[in-house]
Amino acid sequence: MSVRFTRNGNVEIAYETFGSAPGRPLLLIQGAGAPMLGWADEFCEALVERGFHVARCDNRDAGRSSRATRPYTVADMATDGLAVLDALGWPAAHVAGISLGGMIGQVMAARHPDRVLSLTSMCSAPDASVRRTKLGFLLRYFALNWRKPAGPDAAGERLVKLHRLLGSTGHPRDEEWLRRIGREGHAHRTDAAAGRRQAAAARASGDRRAELATITAPTLVLSGEADPVQPPRAGRATADAIPGARFVSHPGMGHDLPPALWPAIIDDIDKIASA
Repeated sequence: MSVRFTRNGNVEIAYETFGSAPGRPLLLIQGAGAPMLGWADEFCEALVERGFHVARCDNRDAGRSSRATRPYTVADMATDGLAVLDALGWPAAHVAGISLGGMIGQVMAARHPDRVLSLTSMCSAPDASVRRTKLGFLLRYFALNWRKPAGPDAAGERLVKLHRLLGSTGHPRDEEWLRRIGREGHAHRTDAAAGRRQAAAARASGDRRAELATITAPTLVLSGEADPVQPPRAGRATADAIPGARFVSHPGMGHDLPPALWPAIIDDIDKIASA
């Protein structure tokens, strides 16, 4: 396994794969500012064991992918995902995204229905208005992120603190893994300007419910009942907007994918991909 790159116009997108053909193609898309390392190797390998050929990618302005020079939209980020499919020779793929990655997957499924076999939207929403994040949470979040970490170790500790703030309350987190990926990702971290561009792209997408109503791919919408960023009402609104979508929520799950829930989440991804 090694990092490879593909291009979408003047944007370079980094990606990695797990497994091989004839596994079912599955693209994993991370959230705002998060590198593809956020999809744990063990999670990807468990999907391979279920018969998937897995690709994970860095969004533009994150990880090893290139930094943008001008504003862009979620629709542009969706075409980055298509560029990864093209690089792998996949005419179509199952798509799973978390947070901003869920929004990107939603747009892929709505605007490029021939390329999306199934959609799993996790910890995401159809419109920023359903979120209503509490002020106290926002203040603590920005206090953690207003200054760039001094080095890899500091980046690892900050990621742990971030997950203590927004992660699951009812399931244990692997803080040593968080420290490790924080250290590994430090050299390619998302800077403040890149983070603002991603946030602006999410805001500019507006209310996508009319567009989501056109999705024909089998769809799973997954939410955490302890998610302070995208609470279950955001997931329910997403599922209500997509014809036939299945909604699943997990008690104690926050804005993350706790290892204790991987078997259930992978079961549901497998089921929707087999629908």
